[in-house]
Amino acid sequence: MKIVFLDRKTIGEDIDLTGFEALGEVVTYEMSQPEEVPDRVKDAEVIIVNKVPVNEQTVGTAQNLKLVCVAATGTNNLDKNYLDKRGIEWRNAAGYSTTIVAQHTFAMLFYLLEKLRYYDDYVKNGSYQKNDVFTWFGEPFTELAGKTWGIIGLGAIGRKVADIAKAFGVHVIYYSASGRPSQEGYEQVDLDTLLRTSDVISVHAPLNEYTENLMDKAAFAKMKKDAIFLNLGRGPIVVEEDLAEALKQGTIAAAGLDVLRTEPIQPDNPLLAIKDSHKLLITPHIAWASTEARTRLMQIVLDHVKGFAEKR
Repeated sequence: MKIVFLDRKTIGEDIDLTGFEALGEVVTYEMSQPEEVPDRVKDAEVIIVNKVPVNEQTVGTAQNLKLVCVAATGTNNLDKNYLDKRGIEWRNAAGYSTTIVAQHTFAMLFYLLEKLRYYDDYVKNGSYQKNDVFTWFGEPFTELAGKTWGIIGLGAIGRKVADIAKAFGVHVIYYSASGRPSQEGYEQVDLDTLLRTSDVISVHAPLNEYTENLMDKAAFAKMKKDAIFLNLGRGPIVVEEDLAEALKQGTIAAAGLDVLRTEPIQPDNPLLAIKDSHKLLITPHIAWASTEARTRLMQIVLDHVKGFAEKR
């Protein structure tokens, strides 16, 4: 069978894909624009994508297509109704990034909570050399223990974050945007309670009709002035103009973002106006991308293709 990778660059050159070669002909494209896809998949039986849209316009002429594998958890790029109508199977990859996304959540939090940029700069710009005592705490910082952490989206990643936070002596609460029943061992609250009482809020929810634009001006206005907001879910969950204004006005203390409404970030994104790293930390959608996580991801995809090949 013919296997086509449409955006291999999103996986990373350090990840070994030779396992796919034992299953058939493998063709890789570093990146693919939607208009390039029809020609590239016209005789493919399996395609592997990360963010490339898969719909009638892109794969409508791919008569041999039988399986679409998404090298990610989210499947917003798939027109599932169209795939079902054609009898084309699809698979995504769940659970591969839980550990690293939780780790990145805490990395972002501690960077902001402990003012690490300020203290690193203090040493490296020569200020510490001029100090007459062994220590310097010009920017006060606080302990995580005793704080309340509100989680939006208590899936596998949200639960991992909650469990780690509890180890630091944190009171954890969560909000389910879809209104799912409470999960045993975790305290569910309504959104207003979470916003008003949390010292840290982290988003780990998918993008859907319940979460899009959930964090807007009204939501930020309800948060504590010294609260830290983290988004490791999906960019459109946050109204970026409202977050930028909340940071500028001191409505909240700081924010850490790994996801944005449009990726890569656009020159007119209002968040780019905030240069102060004490207030805003942005990473380029890397929370999922440790070497170990990407290796697990491609093993999951390989297993999907193997399973398909075995039942052909």
